[in-house]
Amino acid sequence: MNPEKDFSPLAPSVVRALNDKLYEKRKVAALEIEKLVREFVAQNNAAQIKHVIQILSQEFALSQHPHSRKGGLIGLAACSIALGKDSGLYLKELIEPVLTCFNDADSRLRYYACEALYNIVKVARGSVLPHFNVLFDGLSKLAADPDPNVKSGSELLDRLLKDIVTESNKFDLVGFIPLLRERIYSNNQYARQFIISWILVLESVPDINLLDYLPEILDGLFQILGDNSKEIRKMCEVALGEFLKEIKKNPSSVKFAEMANILVIHCQASDDLIQLTAMCWMREFIQLAGRVMLPYSSGILTAVLPCLSYDDRKKSIKEVANVCNQSLMKLVIPEDDETDEGRQSLSLQMEPKDESLSQQEVTSSGCLEASSDSNLSSASVFNVSSTERVPVTLNLDGIVQVLDCHLHDTATGMMTRIAVLKWLYHLYIKTPRKMFRHTDSLFPILLRTLSDESDEVILKDLEVLAEIASSPAGQTEDQGPCDGSDTRSGQSELHIPVVKASQLSSSGMKGMECSPSTPTMNSYFYKFMINLLKRFSSERKLLETRGAFIIRSEHQL
Repeated sequence: MNPEKDFSPLAPSVVRALNDKLYEKRKVAALEIEKLVREFVAQNNAAQIKHVIQILSQEFALSQHPHSRKGGLIGLAACSIALGKDSGLYLKELIEPVLTCFNDADSRLRYYACEALYNIVKVARGSVLPHFNVLFDGLSKLAADPDPNVKSGSELLDRLLKDIVTESNKFDLVGFIPLLRERIYSNNQYARQFIISWILVLESVPDINLLDYLPEILDGLFQILGDNSKEIRKMCEVALGEFLKEIKKNPSSVKFAEMANILVIHCQASDDLIQLTAMCWMREFIQLAGRVMLPYSSGILTAVLPCLSYDDRKKSIKEVANVCNQSLMKLVIPEDDETDEGRQSLSLQMEPKDESLSQQEVTSSGCLEASSDSNLSSASVFNVSSTERVPVTLNLDGIVQVLDCHLHDTATGMMTRIAVLKWLYHLYIKTPRKMFRHTDSLFPILLRTLSDESDEVILKDLEVLAEIASSPAGQTEDQGPCDGSDTRSGQSELHIPVVKASQLSSSGMKGMECSPSTPTMNSYFYKFMINLLKRFSSERKLLETRGAFIIRSEHQL
């Protein structure tokens, strides 16, 4: 620093003291600056006040010399104290150089910066709120500072800022959310703890409705829930618990649809706490939002169905998943089988675009996985009140694709296979006309499922096949002739040889002499019996071990 440079209105003795390495001398200089600024305030001399702040900022706080920077920081704090209630007029000029020093390599200087900003904020109080984002940004970085003294200083400043936000009704939540959304993805434990502490504070303020912006931070909260720190996980559990309480109190104002896919993703987490928490949220969403959740059924089933086969080590997750599954199934009603074009057109305008493709990604095995993109398009936004005006249509294609995938997967657990078959039976009962569009693709795997090791799976499978064979909806489809002349490609399992009814005399085959066009059966009954005999013929072990059981059970059905 040039000693001959004019720093007026600062006296040369004050300038020298500000540059001194001793804190005591810098403190004396700060008292002189405070006295000087008070005089300018009394004179209403705004120009001189700005000039003093500019000198302290440019020539000292942003200087290349560490002692000068320390002098500048204490000088700026002295200005703020002198300005009192008028400090709000100069906050930008006071705060910016101090925040720059938060990035200083010298830990002592970072500590002095915390101290200076604490004094500035303490004097300005609510006037600092327009600058909240830059303060929060700086504090979020210091929360992870390696120096314990700096961290301690930042915590004092953090508590002060929280008090100011809590007591004010002028907090700009809309302006803050983008920063919170960005910072919530930090992997640093201290930064995460800092973020959660602020969310808890904002949740506690009656005038701040953080629930409106939950879709923007929910994914980040679930990621923090997987932190290695037990304390952070507990804090995050509390925050999520408070949000869920608020959702239960005010379901009509909750953006359920914007959060559905986020929950689908975390319901498939490998971390047990994340998965259980997300599954509990999903249970509440289905029960509170009802049919608003139907457009996301395929994703929900992708997440829920595998959990039904969990062992006792994950009993809690399994139990909640079972409730989710049962509640979702109850949402499917006979009206979903309607083909009113006007109703569909209106519904589709409000539905997510082709959920089975845009919200779900098809894996190489044909299964559906939740998209990693938690941000849903505005076209998929539902709320409880809107469902009273706009009907929600069932995306049957996506659901059937998920169910079919689980039946084809040899690793699928027994309870999951049973649940899949219950779903198919339920869909054939509630939406038979729409389901029969999928019957040709489902029929081969349903026949193969008769070879399952579980008697309970076979029974459920037979229930589905019996419903298909006896459903009047099957008679309206163009099934082709039942004399073995089915020539459609890709349906080799359904080719029917010419067999006389007299050749099929066997226990449990009553009704085979009837025409497939009679009211008690459709062409799938004939196809089922022929293909069953073919399987018995080609799989002697199946005939020997399961033949009597299958025929007896089918006869009872």
